[in-house]
Formats: sequence, C-alpha cells, structure tokens
Amino acid sequence: MLPVTDVEFVVVAPDNKDLRELIVTLDEELLERYPHETIYVVDFSDPKVQEMTFVVAYVNGQAVGCGGLRPLDYLDPGRRTMELKRFYVDSSCRKMGIATKMLLFLEGKALAAGYREILLETGIKQPEAIGLYVKHGYRPIDLFGPYVGDPDSLCYGKTLIEE
Repeated sequence: MLPVTDVEFVVVAPDNKDLRELIVTLDEELLERYPHETIYVVDFSDPKVQEMTFVVAYVNGQAVGCGGLRPLDYLDPGRRTMELKRFYVDSSCRKMGIATKMLLFLEGKALAAGYREILLETGIKQPEAIGLYVKHGYRPIDLFGPYVGDPDSLCYGKTLIEE
C-alpha cells in the first residue's frame, strides 16, 4: 500500500476516549501472542501518568494509532531518557507509513522536551515492531526496569542527541 500522506497526530490527555479504545485493541492483539503477565500496561490510575505524552494518529478523522512517552528519570536524571509506550497502529492501517511518521513525531516531542534518548520494550513475537525500530536506528540494549528477567521481552534504545 502507499504511504498515508494526510495523517494527523494529536497530543491527547491520558483519559482521551480514542486513546483508551486503541489501547484496548492493542491489549487484545497482544493477548493473542503472549500470556497476560507479560503485557506491560500503563496504569492510568497512577498520578505519574500525567507526566506522559500521548498521541493519537488520525486518518480522515478516524483514530488509527497511538503512542506514548514516559520520562525515565529514575534511571539516571542526567541522562534525560524517555520510554516509548503503547505504540500501536490498527491492523487495517498497517504498511501505510503511519507507524514511521508517528515514531518520528514522538521523537520530535522528546527532543523538544529536552530528552536525549528513547528506550523501549517490545516482545519476541512481534517481528514487525522489531523491524520498524531497527529500521529507524534503535539498537538492542539490556533489559531494563520491569522487563529484567522476562524471556519474552526485548529492549531497544536510540540516542536522539549526542553529548
């Protein structure tokens, strides 16, 4: 399919209806591949979720994708690192360039907020996601945070600004 040229990315609040519906669909897809214990959700009841940046991708007014960035200041405050979370494009809109555009949009948001690096976790049964991240300069890193010891997890990182 041809890349979508008229995709709109809207930064939304954590309680945005479209964001929540997309995340429910993402979780349903992940449950087809993994046991529920290995799905790392965002706890929307945690007040720290307000520190996250969420985006919804719209094509012709329809919500088709989402993603989030969470500050990881607990790792090393001087590192200025964010984690990519809940990155998803609806199966009906894949292979159209939406994920690439959304990833670049979120990287721009991280840079604008003064962050230097993005880390992420994906699963071993998601070759499409792995391919996207590697294609855009993400490199394998050691498992971090809650993913340490999870045999289904792979972690990647990308430096946005060299020091």
